[in-house]
Amino acid sequence: MSHKPTSADSTPLVSIVVPALNEELTIGEFVDWCREGLSKAGVSGQILIVDSSSDHTGEIAEQHGAEALRVPKRGLGRAYIDALPHIQGQYVIMGDCDLTYDFRELGPFIEKLNQGADFVMGSRFTGYIQPGAMPPLHQYFGTPVTTAILNLMYGTRFTDIHCGMRAMTLDALLRINLESQSWEYASEMVLKAARLQLRTAEVPIRFYASPAGRLTHHQRAGWFSAWWAGWINLKAMFLYGPDFFLMKPGWAMFIIGLLLTLSLVGGPYTLAGVGLNLHWMLLGVTLSTLGYSAIQLGILAQVYFDFDPAHTERVCNLISYDRGVLTAMGLVAVGVVLNLVLVLIWLRSGLKLADYYHPGVLGLLLIILGFQTFTFTLILNMIGRKR
Repeated sequence: MSHKPTSADSTPLVSIVVPALNEELTIGEFVDWCREGLSKAGVSGQILIVDSSSDHTGEIAEQHGAEALRVPKRGLGRAYIDALPHIQGQYVIMGDCDLTYDFRELGPFIEKLNQGADFVMGSRFTGYIQPGAMPPLHQYFGTPVTTAILNLMYGTRFTDIHCGMRAMTLDALLRINLESQSWEYASEMVLKAARLQLRTAEVPIRFYASPAGRLTHHQRAGWFSAWWAGWINLKAMFLYGPDFFLMKPGWAMFIIGLLLTLSLVGGPYTLAGVGLNLHWMLLGVTLSTLGYSAIQLGILAQVYFDFDPAHTERVCNLISYDRGVLTAMGLVAVGVVLNLVLVLIWLRSGLKLADYYHPGVLGLLLIILGFQTFTFTLILNMIGRKR
């Protein structure tokens, strides 16, 4: 990679960091827009173009006063990762250099950051979308649906998670620790901002159609590109939010299953005209086992990602190796005793059982839960040691 030193203030307040791939049609005017935006906002700024082009994009950007950081073509998310060591400003503003986002209007982003926000999203839906700027599939289906899914999973209230124009403090960007290599960087940033409890804000922006003669990256890559981008964004949401699918459903299954199992230890009974028998008890065992596994996997995911170090520390202190192993041994011991009683009844009955022994089913559940507790404790402490 080559990097041209900046000619601007050595300690700029703002760094505009934008990836570029064969954008010689627009890059010169885009850099002019950035310079105008910085001037109108009254701030010093670095304009850093992360260039993976095979044309003259980098040279044109430099001619207009930007820096060009030349990197291999490795994906949109990777371009931002490559740029990290070269960012000089306290604030970082990101976007596209295709003249679709109006970088002449940087003031609202800087104002929100000055007011204490850590992460500021632009929103095309609360601002202005020029007719034809977004394909109908994106505007009325893809972006609203994926935004709603992320908001549901992470408890956020964003209106446009795929807006490429966004700003954050350099500290927030470092804490986000971006890992995505491609389009999914957009969702990763937003969901990590929520997970890290960053102070977030949203500002309306203007979104324009691409200039005449320019094909968007999705158009260049083919019809499947937009679908693939949506798919990998969903993948990022799911990978970083497994506890959404695990914790609440897990607790519900575990509590319902355990209550159902315990209620049938004394044998079948009727509740509100419904006969509950061994089959219902086996359902309770199944729900308890699945719920317990889901809870444990959710806790492991939380500790692994460690978005909330204080919470992680509490969990690791509460579920220490000694507590976990002793609890596992206790559960297995009680389960074995209950089933030893069943064995004695079986032996005294001439190796036959005249009726079902419901406490024995509870004993089997306790043995299963004990084994799960033991293995969960080991894995949790393995992850904890890596911290």
